[in-house]
Amino acid sequence: MLKINNISKAFPGVKALDDVSVEFEKDEIHALLGENGAGKSTLMKIIGGVYKPDEGKMFINDNELVLSSYIDALSKDISMVNQELQVLSSSSVAENIMLDKMITFGRTGILNWNKINKIAEKYLDMVGLDIPPTKPIGELSVAQKQMVEISKALASNSKILLLDEPTSSISESEVEKLFRILKGLKETGIIILFVTHKLEEVFKICDKVTVLRDGKKIGTKSITEVNKQDLVKMMIGREEKIESYVNKSVDRGNVVLEVKNMHKKHKSENASFKLYKAEVLGFYGLVGAGRTELARLVIGEDKKQSGDVFLNGKKINVKSISDSLYKYRIGYVTENRKEEGLLLNSTLLTNIGITIWPKIASKILRFINGAKERKHAQNMVKKLDIRTTGINQLVQKLSGGNQQKVSIAKWLGADCDIIIFDEPTIGVDVGAKEYIHNLIYNLARIDQKSIILISSDMPEIIKLTNRIYVFRDKKIIGEIKEVSKDSDSYDIVSKELGNYYA
Repeated sequence: MLKINNISKAFPGVKALDDVSVEFEKDEIHALLGENGAGKSTLMKIIGGVYKPDEGKMFINDNELVLSSYIDALSKDISMVNQELQVLSSSSVAENIMLDKMITFGRTGILNWNKINKIAEKYLDMVGLDIPPTKPIGELSVAQKQMVEISKALASNSKILLLDEPTSSISESEVEKLFRILKGLKETGIIILFVTHKLEEVFKICDKVTVLRDGKKIGTKSITEVNKQDLVKMMIGREEKIESYVNKSVDRGNVVLEVKNMHKKHKSENASFKLYKAEVLGFYGLVGAGRTELARLVIGEDKKQSGDVFLNGKKINVKSISDSLYKYRIGYVTENRKEEGLLLNSTLLTNIGITIWPKIASKILRFINGAKERKHAQNMVKKLDIRTTGINQLVQKLSGGNQQKVSIAKWLGADCDIIIFDEPTIGVDVGAKEYIHNLIYNLARIDQKSIILISSDMPEIIKLTNRIYVFRDKKIIGEIKEVSKDSDSYDIVSKELGNYYA
């Protein structure tokens, strides 16, 4: 048993954990839930040796557990899959998996690459990742990197396994593989802590659940004692709002964006689509189906081999994201906020203001108007309810959900006519998810923005969109021309979407 007794931890301006006590037993998967900033990741990092508690103690089977570092935790059979990917981009997949377990020829210090690669391959097979262990990890997708991180944790053969949002970037089929692995590991007697924002996963895989709110423990329950609404109320302190998203202002006579036969090998196979004024258009499919790949070709982040893009009926040539933003007013909220969407070592002020700098710079001296930049950042923090100590706080210090809000704020400030949201609610809690859904809906309904929503979350895409294009194998394989919002819509549309993958 792992016991957490009266743990507290404070950072400048915030008390992340306040007198938290929990018991985690072997032979169980124990979920840790709460809104972004509730203290989940902080508690995981204390157990994983990354942070030291300000107060309180930890025990394993009544023996006090004192950790000096993450390496110390590994030596005591505790391993962790972080919400933020911890990979060495210039190293191979095998090096990342075996980093703390490198094998040499006896005492020579010469690495035995044959054995290293062979062991790494074993754990890649375990998670169903069909890539060579010698491949540079920097060439992998976000989902593949996440699976490598999971492989690394499994390779440690730990007695305590900490999983912080392990399913945030992987496909449904990969989630199922992971759950089968975790159920098998549970039967071997290890302790598994599981942080997720996807409540359906809690009921599918977990035995117990502990809820944190504002750094305090709200309660621990057996999963058989609660339902979804019980957990939501524990997490946010009130009942979840169930909104109806019916946008009747879509002008199907006004095509704002049209893409014809967009093609690049291994990215997009001659894809064509239309986006109407004030529409929320869905791109649905599994991770790697071609949704993000098509979006990146449209905004000029990747170079097309053939195909045409028309904006308000006129053919355009988008050469870069800068072109997309400043010439054509098309914004893109990336799915990979850590590596592409944010400057983690910079402040909220810089991250939120970066897209408006050309608008607020002196035309002669090119200096940024600091007062305008600060006012804009403060307005966005207030508008999106970003939980921060102030606009000068580093973005890396924010919770995942608040980082996502900063990423969105950056593009809202640019006042784009078309915004592409790529998996906008990955890794965010139920409260932030509700907020982002309302934001997207109101951008279309009230502000008359045209939205492309890329999502593998079926309830999300049915709830928000007017039409849906379905992707598979880098192709658009179907279109749902009208997403009804009546009480039977979810069952009808989910069945229709499912038929494309049957």
